[in-house]
Amino acid sequence: MKKINYLLMAFAALFITASFTACGDDEERIVEKVVEKVVKDTVTVKDTIIIDDNSNWSRFQMLVNQTVNENKKHDKVILVVAFGSTWQQAFDTFDKVATEYENEFGKQGYDVFLSFSSAICITQAAAGEHAAEGADVRLYFDPEHWLTAFGLAGYKEIVVQSLQVIPGEEFRRVRDSYVKDFMNNKNGDFTEEYMHSIDGKVAVGRPLMGADSDVTELADVLYAENDIQAALQNNGVVAFMGHGNPEGYDYFGANIRYTELEVVLQEKNPKFFVGTVDMEDNFIDDVLARMKEKGLSGNNVQLYPLMSIAGDHAHNDMADNEDEESWYSMLNAAGFKAQAYETNYPKAEACYTKYVAGEPYIPALAERTAVRKMWMQHTKDAIAAIAAGEGLSTPTTATED
Repeated sequence: MKKINYLLMAFAALFITASFTACGDDEERIVEKVVEKVVKDTVTVKDTIIIDDNSNWSRFQMLVNQTVNENKKHDKVILVVAFGSTWQQAFDTFDKVATEYENEFGKQGYDVFLSFSSAICITQAAAGEHAAEGADVRLYFDPEHWLTAFGLAGYKEIVVQSLQVIPGEEFRRVRDSYVKDFMNNKNGDFTEEYMHSIDGKVAVGRPLMGADSDVTELADVLYAENDIQAALQNNGVVAFMGHGNPEGYDYFGANIRYTELEVVLQEKNPKFFVGTVDMEDNFIDDVLARMKEKGLSGNNVQLYPLMSIAGDHAHNDMADNEDEESWYSMLNAAGFKAQAYETNYPKAEACYTKYVAGEPYIPALAERTAVRKMWMQHTKDAIAAIAAGEGLSTPTTATED
């Protein structure tokens, strides 16, 4: 991400903590100073922003506004949106993604910021959930605050890139709630003139497996990874753990991606499997059943997260040897020789700054250079859509049927 004012980050962490207590005089004075700067620097708001000093939402908005104003270098901006995490390995992965986006798109005239869509991850990251294990206390904000700040800063083009794997619940929430609300000027923060100016100038980049062709490309990318090839040697099995969405919702085109990926991977090697933690009929016991149907028994099984980062799901649901229901435990209980960590992951690829080559490690998708390039290509596709006049329309300018 851009070089954030770390004093500002400390203030915001204080405000998050203050959400559980009354706001003190010192915090109020800090807010007042920030408000003065925000109102002074804001040029696209209709009159002034009415700030409720007792509202953490308003405080966060002021902080994001200031961060954007202090780091704005261009008239175009990219917001990378991840679900979120509280693990240091995940933080480092997000940093790597943001840095590569800056290097690639900064020269094309784009500012880059990164957001979490999970309120729980935002709160827990700021509270230092894993600080005892050496993780940073980190500050992230949701897309609504960032998009509002972008509008107030007068950006002329906005691209929102999902760091999701499938076009499921989280992606659709970003696209159909956050971005749509922004385009509808939900809170009335922006002038009609500004809304007219961004008509067709906003786009959302699809998630990793947003299109059918992405499934084939991801299969090719994963199959070519050296550590995955090594895991397949000597009759080895590779199993990926995705997240998935609960059934009962209209997420056609989302959960099916896991099934499609397994099919394409098995065309390359029949010992690939793809399961989830939240997709009906595709849990670890279902994966085990498919392994047995293929006559597999006692094989070495290397587990990988099919998620952008290695966080709670990877380390707990997949790798926890003390949890009888983890993938690691269930596979071993069924007679396989499963391992969730690997020791042959290349140091040059690992995003985790504390990783030492040869130590046990769980690599996530966004730690793989070739996979990150897929997300970045989706961002380029979104930019191309804007250039072709296919960006999102605002209600103030959209033509009626």
